[in-house]
Amino acid sequence: MSSTWILLVDDEEEFLDVLAERLESRGLKVDTAASGESALERAEAKEYDAILLDMAMPGLTGTETLRRLLEINADLQIILLTGQSTLSQAVEAMKQGALDFLEKPADIDTLVDRIETAATKKSSLMDKRIEERLSDIMRKKGW
Repeated sequence: MSSTWILLVDDEEEFLDVLAERLESRGLKVDTAASGESALERAEAKEYDAILLDMAMPGLTGTETLRRLLEINADLQIILLTGQSTLSQAVEAMKQGALDFLEKPADIDTLVDRIETAATKKSSLMDKRIEERLSDIMRKKGW
């Protein structure tokens, strides 16, 4: 898991720093963003294996950030974290494309397990895209 890159998005900077430190101590590579806007900038500049996204943020909400992240890259694996959202908000976010939903404070082992699942899914999607491109090239060349 040492090559797994994740993006943590949360407006509570102390929480963000502590969670990043805990995840890094488990071998993950972590970038952080304190707003939805910052998360969008980072996602446009870099590929992440998973994104942990807080639902309740000022400015760009978690739901809007989720939607816009998936517009940037539909293969993004986004795990929602919240201490305030309702079950209906979680269901709606999952319908929009979130991979998973956890309540704060999430158990660190559960969170790492979900990140591993997300990274595996992202890798499978990337492999599928590469295979599709290779098949297309071979078809066009008549091989």
